[in-house]
Formats: sequence, structure tokens, C-alpha cells
Amino acid sequence: MKKIAVFTSGGDAPGMNACIRAVVRTAIFHGLEVYGITYGYDGMISGNIKKMQSHSVSNIIQRGGTILKSARSEEFMTKEGRKKAYEQLKALEIDGIVAIGGDGTFTGAKIFFEEFGIPTVGCPGTIDNDIFGTDYTIGFDTAVNTALEAIDKIRDTAAAHDRIFFVEVMGRDSGYIAVECGIGGGAEFVMVPETETDLKKVVKSLKNLRKSKSSSIIVVAEGDDEGNAEVIMDQVKKKVNDEDKEFKVTTLGHIQRGGNPTARDRVLASRCGMAAVEGLMNGQSNCMAGIVNGDVTYTSFEDCIGKTKPIKSDHLKLIEILSI
Repeated sequence: MKKIAVFTSGGDAPGMNACIRAVVRTAIFHGLEVYGITYGYDGMISGNIKKMQSHSVSNIIQRGGTILKSARSEEFMTKEGRKKAYEQLKALEIDGIVAIGGDGTFTGAKIFFEEFGIPTVGCPGTIDNDIFGTDYTIGFDTAVNTALEAIDKIRDTAAAHDRIFFVEVMGRDSGYIAVECGIGGGAEFVMVPETETDLKKVVKSLKNLRKSKSSSIIVVAEGDDEGNAEVIMDQVKKKVNDEDKEFKVTTLGHIQRGGNPTARDRVLASRCGMAAVEGLMNGQSNCMAGIVNGDVTYTSFEDCIGKTKPIKSDHLKLIEILSI
């Protein structure tokens, strides 16, 4: 292993830059040449690849987004596209790859390895925290804190006007952000894709809560089985049938992806980046470097992609108990 490349792919996540920094400096520390691929798999196909030095990653650990940019590549989904990417890497004599991203990134890396055999180790970069093989993903903690700050402010105005707010957070297939925001933000209800939402129960509870609470916060993951926050609010409002009560929706959207990464995300990203490079040097491939119970682990891409990471039932129970 003499030369490696690093890229980011899929949705951006705070802490990706910290991970890039760790990959570049770990590689240099061990005497490897390191290249950055811009725009993910698209950049790999087009040859948008440049050599990186230690100073290339100076003053980026605190920045959100990704200096290597991110893009989705339809061409890489074809055998012809992947062959072009392979030829670009071999022209530079690149021996291994660090892929920072989520399920889609790892699926592409798995197929690429099976077809062309270039060793790849992934780093879990996604705000959704839905990847099997690591306790937390890069960007999750920052996204939760960003959403929580907004929920705290929404609660102020909800209390001032005796309103019921439905706050939609990201999570098309995963409710991790919603659950942690619900616990940390003192939400009365949390709705997530992993569990079936019982609107009758929500309506009944809201009617009972009016006796003790003048306002409520309901956190909705965008992928809930009953729909998004707007759809759910309309249904609940009709069934509560209280003309004196105001119902509002706030969709937090992409603010959850941006911002300076928290200390927790910076440390996680740095550890995963170092582990990915050292994993490549020690013969690891077609796997992801993650942190489980405080220790570095390597999990096959097949397991990362194929196995689910369920939300702990006691977290959902905690929300119910603390909402009374």
C-alpha cells in the first residue's frame, strides 16, 4: 500500500471534513501518498483527483459540509461507468480507497470492490445514524443539537401562544434524530418510521394533556408511516376539533446538515478516518471502520447495508413516561 484516495459521497454531514483531515494526515504519517477525489463517484469517473498534503486539510476540522464536495452519480451505477473509474485510479497507481458516506456509498464501494478488487474501507458519514456496525455516525450528534436548538426556540413561542407545534426533522428511513430530539427537547410525542403511529392515541392524549399543559411539541421524522408533519397535523387537528387551539408546523429541513460539527462528531470522525487508513494498511477491505462501545471495529459492507439498526425501545418508553 503506497497510494490511497479518499472521497465523500451521498448527503453531506458535519464532521466529514474532520474525517478527510484524519485520513490525509494518517496516510502522510505512515508514509503513504494520499489523493482527494472531488464530487464522489462522479469525480472518480471524470478523473477529478488531486494529490493532497498536510496543509491541504488545515483549518477544516471545524467546518461543516465537505471540501471534497459530494454528488450522486448515475453513471457509476453502470458497469461502464465503474470501469472508467477503475481506469482513472489505476492510471495514478492508487492501491486503496477510503469512502466516507452512508448506505448508497457503501453499496457502490462493495460492487466496485467485487468487480475490480481495489481495497476499500468506509467511514460512516450520515446524519441519520442508521448504519449497522457503529454506535454513532459522523454528523448525527451535530444534527441532533442543531434540531434541538430550534425545538427549544419553538417551545418558547408555543408556550407563549398556547399552541401545538408539529416539528418535522430529517429521517426518511430512520427515527434516530427524532427520538433524541424528543427526549432532549421534552416533546410530548415522537413519530418515527420504525414504529406504527397511532393517531387515535395521539388525539386522546392531546385532549387529556389540555388539562395540565397549554402547549405541546410533537416531533415527526419525515418518513413516518402516517406522512410528513403537515399531513399528520391536518389529521390530528380535525380529530381534536378544538377551534380555540392553534396548530402549527415547522419543517427544519437542511439546516440539520450544516453548521460546525460538535466535539463528539469531530472526535468520532477523526477516529474513524485514522482507523480506515490503518485498516487498509493492515489488509482490511470491503468494510467500514466504526466505533462500538468505545472501540474501533470493522464491519463488512454487506452487513452495514443489509442489517438494520433498531431504535432502543426504552428510548421510546422514556418519551412516553416523561411527557405526562
